[in-house]
Amino acid sequence: MNIVVLGAGAWGTALAIGAASQDGQFRQVTLWARDARQAAEMREQRENRRYLPGVALPPTVTIDSRPLDATSSGAVLAQADLVIIGTPMAGLRGMLALLAAHPAPVAWLCKGFEAPVHGDAGSGGLLGHEIRAQVAPRLKAGVLSGPSFAQEVARGQPTALVAASEHASVRDVLVAAFHGPALRVYANDDIVGVEVGGAVKNVLAIATGLCDGLDLGLNARAALVTRGLAEMTRLGLALGARADTFMGLSGLGDLVLTATGDLSRNRRVGQLLSQGMTLQQALDSLGHVAEGVYSARTVVQRARLLGVDMPISEAVVALLEGRLRPAQAVAALMGRDPKDEGL
Repeated sequence: MNIVVLGAGAWGTALAIGAASQDGQFRQVTLWARDARQAAEMREQRENRRYLPGVALPPTVTIDSRPLDATSSGAVLAQADLVIIGTPMAGLRGMLALLAAHPAPVAWLCKGFEAPVHGDAGSGGLLGHEIRAQVAPRLKAGVLSGPSFAQEVARGQPTALVAASEHASVRDVLVAAFHGPALRVYANDDIVGVEVGGAVKNVLAIATGLCDGLDLGLNARAALVTRGLAEMTRLGLALGARADTFMGLSGLGDLVLTATGDLSRNRRVGQLLSQGMTLQQALDSLGHVAEGVYSARTVVQRARLLGVDMPISEAVVALLEGRLRPAQAVAALMGRDPKDEGL
């Protein structure tokens, strides 16, 4: 199987490494980098020192940086049996448009809601499968998601992921490409639920990072995670997802990892804000994308359009926009009127 990974960030690189060395055998993987200088460094050093320092690239990972456009993309993608899009959410639309007529299955890794196109706040932002329906309706595609830090996948530490698509052939090829001794891949046809889980958990992780940074205790963290899961589920059901998906890897699993793990960039944003940093200072200190910061507003916009109550996510947006200080955000949540626990 020939696999092409478009995007040489931490997660794209980690999956390229995992796919290239399954079951002790090496398979051909092309890792495409937009930055020609970064690509040259990876070829020379045989590692991605910018995003995954200290992790060697297997010998069958080929680094490519030729421009991708309507005329030249065929040179990179010609032999691909599977194409993985490893760009941030902001780059997904362009990549899907480029791949609209590609015959091989395509899957993306990014999690979140796209910012409203052309400033149209009325759309509330779209999930990946909704973008695909707009720009590449004939493309057989899906998402690879679940609780996973790139560093651990790259080092071969045990991980479980979800391959979600409406197309069984896409789910099957993703399982065949990545399932192995250290990486279990479960198939799921509820792409709506899987994508909602991946998008909302990043926003909720900012809230739990704030909770931890303010030293509010483990009780408070547990409450945030549990009520956050309820918010996530409400939004998912309103969009047509199945409730059971949110008790699986892409719901509860990804939320617990991102909300409690020290490698979580979104959780780190909340911690830094609790220390008095501005949002820009927090982002500058990370050096990597924290998708929850960019998708929080669109999560809340989409929820409002659907009439879904998401108080934790609303508080995170107010915090990110500077309308609430950390202590005020906590007070706003704790000051809400009592209600029944149900969704």
